[in-house]
Amino acid sequence: MTEPRSPLAGALALAAEIRAGRRSAVSVVTGAIADIEVRDTRFNSVTRILGAAAVAQAEEVDRAIAAGRDPGPLAGVPFGVKDLFDVQGEVTTAGSLVLRDNPPAARDATVVARLRAAGAVPLATLNMDEFAYGFSTENTHNGTTRNPHDPERLAGGSSGGSAASVAAGMLPFTLGSDTNGSIRVPSSLCGVWGLKPTYGQMPLQGVYPFVASLDVVGPMASTVEDLQAVYGIMADAPLVSLPVVEDVRVARLGGWFASNISTELTAALDAVMTHLGHDRVIELPEVARARASAFLISAAEGGNLHLPRLRRRAMQYDPATRGRLMAGAMLPAATFVQAHRFRRWFRAQVHAALAQADVLVAPTTVGIAPRIDQPSIIVDGKTVSARANLGIFTQPISLTGLPVLAAPLAVEGMPLGIQLIGAPGSEARLFAVARELESAGLARCTPLAAGFAAKDSPC
Repeated sequence: MTEPRSPLAGALALAAEIRAGRRSAVSVVTGAIADIEVRDTRFNSVTRILGAAAVAQAEEVDRAIAAGRDPGPLAGVPFGVKDLFDVQGEVTTAGSLVLRDNPPAARDATVVARLRAAGAVPLATLNMDEFAYGFSTENTHNGTTRNPHDPERLAGGSSGGSAASVAAGMLPFTLGSDTNGSIRVPSSLCGVWGLKPTYGQMPLQGVYPFVASLDVVGPMASTVEDLQAVYGIMADAPLVSLPVVEDVRVARLGGWFASNISTELTAALDAVMTHLGHDRVIELPEVARARASAFLISAAEGGNLHLPRLRRRAMQYDPATRGRLMAGAMLPAATFVQAHRFRRWFRAQVHAALAQADVLVAPTTVGIAPRIDQPSIIVDGKTVSARANLGIFTQPISLTGLPVLAAPLAVEGMPLGIQLIGAPGSEARLFAVARELESAGLARCTPLAAGFAAKDSPC
């Protein structure tokens, strides 16, 4: 068996090495494949390795460099995609048996094509909750993705494979989707950076849908610099400059967002706000109803999307997914309409809060990743399902369509994370605050602990 190698460098650092000829794209790609084959047996983050196609593209990058042509800013950098992004020549399964007999994708999803054009190499498809309906990446068909910080714990979801493969140092960046928190929750639990961009900003062509009125796609990475660079390529709008962080008004969300969180997370949040020099606390109204509305909209739209197939092939679905989709398909139209009416009202309340502060800070999850054999969390003194409830702080924000940057906190032990929330199109402000927190040592990709392949940590 091949010995595990040291982790891949960050995406931009790796591209610089390849562009300078100090490493070949082929050696990087083949090394990453060998590493995944050895180490992912512990984490189950990868569903398919795109070996031949990845090596062929890496060879093209090396030929371009040898010929003096520009191979792109992410030259030869391997990355993975949640298995609901189309990759040319591959079947997009969305984590389900139901789609496995579909024809291969004729072309890449738009964001994958943009990254490929920048020189990045799609290397793997990644595990997820079936059809992105869950917060834990417990997949009946592909198995559960394990947290690299402790393989006895969940990685979060539904983009769990995307977060875990970055946290383990097997891929420098990955793509995920976020409907109710599916980038932010696993980013927090695995200790990596993640971004849910403004709703509607990223093209969704070639991405299997879940809830059209909420779905967003975005990157996950081990450094905020890489996250920003990949985001700019995906959006086809690089952020060339960031605002001065001292000019960004920051406030903390209280009320709902201050309840149920661990003492360690409370202390880390306090340190963040103290460093930023802001002590303002804003309490949003009716957050519980906002979360309920996000639940109802997700159930209704997801159920409607899958209803024709459920009528024919219901037993091929994960039982938990099947039950939730069928319940959503039976929701009365009036309930769905009322949820959207409330959504408009709640969005106005959040915009009013953003008139008082440019960036709102909130926890991402209540605490550390739950154990796989005890997949639950405590909310208001009650034990509830992790798969359904890890997003209690992310779902209400999803309802607004706002951009959110998930920042991993610099804590000892298992990872914890926060959300940096901004007005539509204000990603530059979020990156300015994130870079300040990283520079101050308050936020960083969480190193793997001793005993859990610490030598392979990307941090």
